[in-house]
Amino acid sequence: MEYRVMKNIDAKTSLLGFGCMRFPLNEDGSIHEEEAFAMLDKAYQAGVNYFDTAYPYHGGASEPVVGRALARYPRESFYLATKLPIWDVKTIDDVKRIFFEQLERLNMEYVDFYLMHALNKERWELIKKLDILEYCEELRKAGKIRYLGFSFHDDYEVFEEIITNYKWDFCQIQLNYMDKDTQATTKGVEFAESLGIPMVIMEPVKGGSLAYLPDDITTMFREARPDDSTAAWALRYVGSFDNVKVILSGMSDMNQVEDNLKTFTNFEVLSDKEQKIVEKVANALNSRVQNGCTACKYCMPCPLGVNIPGSFQIWNEYHIYNNVNDTVRRWKYDIPEEAKPKNCIKCGKCEQVCPQKIHIRENLERLQKELDACK
Repeated sequence: MEYRVMKNIDAKTSLLGFGCMRFPLNEDGSIHEEEAFAMLDKAYQAGVNYFDTAYPYHGGASEPVVGRALARYPRESFYLATKLPIWDVKTIDDVKRIFFEQLERLNMEYVDFYLMHALNKERWELIKKLDILEYCEELRKAGKIRYLGFSFHDDYEVFEEIITNYKWDFCQIQLNYMDKDTQATTKGVEFAESLGIPMVIMEPVKGGSLAYLPDDITTMFREARPDDSTAAWALRYVGSFDNVKVILSGMSDMNQVEDNLKTFTNFEVLSDKEQKIVEKVANALNSRVQNGCTACKYCMPCPLGVNIPGSFQIWNEYHIYNNVNDTVRRWKYDIPEEAKPKNCIKCGKCEQVCPQKIHIRENLERLQKELDACK
């Protein structure tokens, strides 16, 4: 197993971290504990020592399952990470209640890595307003938290503001070879490194989209390394950054665990030649984009309430990755019926302000038909 050291806190973590948000499920939607335990055991025995959960994962069921699984191992042999759901916080008393509920769920005396969950500009302002970090420092002094960090979902400018306004022990961002220019971006990786703040990476395989690519794209990888999965390439891309100390994988079956363990045993960073292959794959995938929507939202709000950029994002990513199951789920749950393109009356106001000069009305009509037919 590959290990890396967070020098600022002297923590030696496995480069592969077990993300506990996608456990196998029973028919009723509950976690299949026997399978989850087997997966966690397999990872732990292979040297994985970083386990990441959160208050809302699996509707609140992840923390108790993780706690029961990890209780069978010596406490000093692993790092446990969980997160404070800032969106559920209105007062500092909410923070206290949630944190001690988490300890009870986990059946642990302390948490190693505690994160402010999914920070953006609004949530960062709330943290400052309520002095949440000051309270967390009290918990640290009491031995309930070892290291403080945050996970992040916003633009680079917000990332820079957050990371420079507190002495963080670590931070967690989304990064993969298709998202390197969004959210915190690779610029954020470099900036964190300049501050001496180690990084934990989430979504290295983009929610599974980079694990199952179209055959013609997969061939580009297979020609170079026939025995490696497409997921392995995505993971090795992220692991090629020196300041990345943990790469989280939300594994949902034993095959994924075994494939990841294969990747992180005798781990290899990408060679210069392989970096070019990844770049070629990214370019090939991006060429499948149906329009040039940048989600600038100049077209919004639509007079009829159509979610134009949200619909375009699902449509474009469907063509890029051909991930039918993910597309069906997002089309059903992310865009409510009243915000779907079928409500467009073709007034044309959106096209008048679109800086990309997209034929929005025509594209909306196309995508409604395609995504409705996606099964």
